[in-house]
Amino acid sequence: MPKILIIEDDAAFCEMLQKFISKHGHEAVGSFTALDAKAKMKQMDFDLVLTDLRLPDDDGITLLSDIKKINQNIPVIVMTGYAEVGTAVTAMKKGAFDYISKPFTPEEILMLISNAISTSNSPLSKNEGSSIKTRAVQAIDNDVVHGVSKASEILNEYIALVSPTDMSVLLTGESGTGKEVAARTIHDRSKRKQFPFVAVDCGAIPKEIAPSEFFGHIKGSFTGAIEDKIGHFEAANKGTLFLDEIGNLSYGNQVQLLRALQERKIKRIGSTAEISVDVRIISATNEDLLDAVDKGNFREDLYHRLNEFSIEIPSLKARSEDLLLFAAYFLETANRSLDKNILGFSPAVLEVFKEYHWPGNIRELQNVIKRAVLLTTGDIVETSALPKEVTHSEREKGRSEDFSKDAYEKDQILKALKRTNFNKSKAAQLLQVTRKTLYNKISHYKLDL
Repeated sequence: MPKILIIEDDAAFCEMLQKFISKHGHEAVGSFTALDAKAKMKQMDFDLVLTDLRLPDDDGITLLSDIKKINQNIPVIVMTGYAEVGTAVTAMKKGAFDYISKPFTPEEILMLISNAISTSNSPLSKNEGSSIKTRAVQAIDNDVVHGVSKASEILNEYIALVSPTDMSVLLTGESGTGKEVAARTIHDRSKRKQFPFVAVDCGAIPKEIAPSEFFGHIKGSFTGAIEDKIGHFEAANKGTLFLDEIGNLSYGNQVQLLRALQERKIKRIGSTAEISVDVRIISATNEDLLDAVDKGNFREDLYHRLNEFSIEIPSLKARSEDLLLFAAYFLETANRSLDKNILGFSPAVLEVFKEYHWPGNIRELQNVIKRAVLLTTGDIVETSALPKEVTHSEREKGRSEDFSKDAYEKDQILKALKRTNFNKSKAAQLLQVTRKTLYNKISHYKLDL
């Protein structure tokens, strides 16, 4: 029978949790202080530690380090409030298996305990693990948040598939979804990772100087050419050239780009010498390039040359399960850049985040959080630090029209169904109810599906 140590200074909650866990096939031992918990760990062998992050006699992060010194391999689950998501992420970087936010359901804690114990007993646990949040935080360690949503899983699979190849990749998606981050990730996982990654914003280059920017020029080749200059193709030789907003190139510039891609040779402006270049092309657009091809604004042969493999970067709305992971990551980066130590977000802020439609996607979320961290004077980001366009979303306005539990429940069911493409089994898992319960609710609310 697995033995679990519960460290919680709320005696009533600790005893209740202890009894509940004991009823479900585990031996649970309670401890109200960090000092007592460490003493018990030295006296007994435990299979899992479940600890609150806030204790009267110790800091949760320090306690985690002490636990790992006593038993390096024991999985630790930290319990935290919504406002301490950032601290929970820090705990996981320090070796915690996972975290769970209070209040949590019995099903949630039992599933997490089961995952932790089964993972610690698995021969793969030291290398892989099975915690979804743990994998996400490992991604944060590399300054890339891969996410845990279905949309993110598909994105990660495509990136892993195409990265080792030399195929040209076309990244599509709305503005602010992180296309350059995806491009850099592909480069970093490729055989070219030791060579340059050169990012070019095609929308910011006037068509008159685009040839010089791409291919370089020699001194005196035109007015203002006061010295030799290498272009982006030469700078990216043996590496990756990322062409952002590729649809903004003029038709003439498209012809020049296509010739360089076909021949793998370029000439600096004013020179007759050909220079061989070996570059991988990753391009990105938030436009419909096929529509531009149909209208005659984009060359079809260039489109096919760029689009050997296409990846659509999902919007933040399509990967809503990743929202708190992105928020925690951007909180950390904002703390570092602004030299602050904000611990997390208030429950009201997280509710606003979940309800807002995020038209600017991940970039907007990052900007909102950095601004909020700058304005926050306490430990927690409150709604007063958020811009008005975020706090006064259409969803927030709609809440004043109907406060009924039924309306809210119906809305949550519809959201879950849409998010899972109306797969009822997956929707039931998302809602944390049985499939039968979901069917009953659908019938109750007369949802015509």
